[in-house]
Amino acid sequence: MAENNFETSILRLEEIVRELERGDAPLDKSLALFEEGARLLRSAGMLLDAAEQKVTLLQKGADGEPEETEFDPGE
Repeated sequence: MAENNFETSILRLEEIVRELERGDAPLDKSLALFEEGARLLRSAGMLLDAAEQKVTLLQKGADGEPEETEFDPGE
């Protein structure tokens, strides 16, 4: 479900960007679109942060058995 919300947010953000880039919307509508885009961006960012926190790698522990470790994107 979160993935669907993320995908939906991204699609809507793309629509907003296209509409703002056209430059033909009145100022009040442009501001409303910008505010909606900012909310969607924050929401999508929080979904990404939550997903990143859930990612784990299975690695061999000292006893040879797999153990869960936190994902480090820097590795």
